[in-house]
Amino acid sequence: MSASSPDRVERDTQPDHARPGRYWSGALGHAGQRSAQILLILLLVSVTVYGLLQVTLVVIPVLLALILGAAIAPFVNWLRRKGWPSALATGLSFLLLLGIFGGLVTGIVFAIRSEWGDLVDQAVAGFDQLYDFVLNGPLPIDQEMLANARDAVIDFATSSTVSSGAIAGISAATTFATGFLLMAVVLFYFLKDGDRIWAFFLRMFPEGDRRDKARLSGFRVMEVLGGYIRGTAIVALVDSVCIGAALFILQVPLALPLTVIVFVGSFIPLVGATAAGVFAALIALVANGPVVALIVVVVIIAVNQLEGNFLQPVVMGKSLSIHALVILLALTAGTILAGIVGAILAVPIAAVGWAVIKVWTGEDDGEDLDEAKEIPDPEDQPEMESAEK
Repeated sequence: MSASSPDRVERDTQPDHARPGRYWSGALGHAGQRSAQILLILLLVSVTVYGLLQVTLVVIPVLLALILGAAIAPFVNWLRRKGWPSALATGLSFLLLLGIFGGLVTGIVFAIRSEWGDLVDQAVAGFDQLYDFVLNGPLPIDQEMLANARDAVIDFATSSTVSSGAIAGISAATTFATGFLLMAVVLFYFLKDGDRIWAFFLRMFPEGDRRDKARLSGFRVMEVLGGYIRGTAIVALVDSVCIGAALFILQVPLALPLTVIVFVGSFIPLVGATAAGVFAALIALVANGPVVALIVVVVIIAVNQLEGNFLQPVVMGKSLSIHALVILLALTAGTILAGIVGAILAVPIAAVGWAVIKVWTGEDDGEDLDEAKEIPDPEDQPEMESAEK
C-alpha cells in the first residue's frame, strides 16, 4: 500500500458534511460547474461587446478595412509576383479602390441632381392620383380626415423633432467622414504591412501547435473574408445589372442611383437586395404607375430566385458554409448593435468565427493548404518599430 493510502482511507471515512468537495460531486455538481463557466463566458462576451460599442468609430473602420484588405489582397500579391515594388503595388490597388468608390458616389450625386426635378413633379402627380383615389374610392374616408392627416404631416415637418433630426444628420455625416478617413489609412497599412502586422500578433502564441493553429486561423480569416466579399460582389453585380436594366428599360427615374442601392443592399444577405428592390418598386409606383411597378416587382422576384437557387451556391461555395438560421440571427444581432453597418458586417464575422472554431477544435487541420505556411514566422520578422524606422 502506498504512503498516501492512509490519507485516502481517512478521507473516505469522513462524513459527507465534512468533505470539502461534496457540493461539486455528482450530476448536479457538474451541472453547476458548467453553468458557472457558461455564465462567466457570457459575462466576458457582454463586457467585450459593451466595450467595443463604446469605440465603434474605431472598431467599424478597422473591420471594414480588414474585409476590404482581404478582398483585394490577391490583386496586390499578384502585382508583387509580377515584380512590382510593394509600395507601388499597394498604392495602385488603394487608388483603384478609392477611384471606384469615388466614381460611384459622383455618379449617384449627378444622377440625382439631373433627375430630381422630374421625380418631384412625378411624385406630386402620383400623390394627387393617390389622393383622388382615397377620396373617391371605396374606402370610407372623407375630406376632413385627409385634411387632418395633411396638417399632422405639416406640423411634424415644421416641428423641433425634424430640426433635431437634421442636426443629428449633420453629426452622422461628420462621423461617417471621420470613419472613412480612418478606414482608408488603416486599409493602406493593412495592404502594405499586413504580413508584418500578423507576424507581430503571432508572437503572443508559444511555438508549437498553438502557433500553428493561430497561423492557420489567420489564413482562414483572410480566405473566408476575401471569398465572401468577392462572391457577394459578383452576386450583387448580377442583381444590380438585372434590376438596373429593367429600371432603365422601363424609364424609371433615378435608375442609376437605384441600381447602386441594389448593389450595396445585396451585401446584406437574405433581405438586402429585396429591400432595395422594394424601394425601387415604390419609386416606379409613384413615378410610372402601378403597371410598371408590378413589372419591377416581377423582375425582383425572378432575380431573387436566380440568386438563391444558382448564384449563391455556385459563386459563394464554402465562403458562407453556415446555416440560414445562423445568418438570420447574426443579421438581427448586427442590426441591433450597429445598424446598417452591423447588418453588413454580421454575416462575414459569423463566417470567420465558425472557420476559426473549426481550426481550434481540430476539424480543420489545414493539410490542403500550403499557403498558410507562407505566412512569416514572428522570429523571422524584425521588430515592427525597427522596421518602421
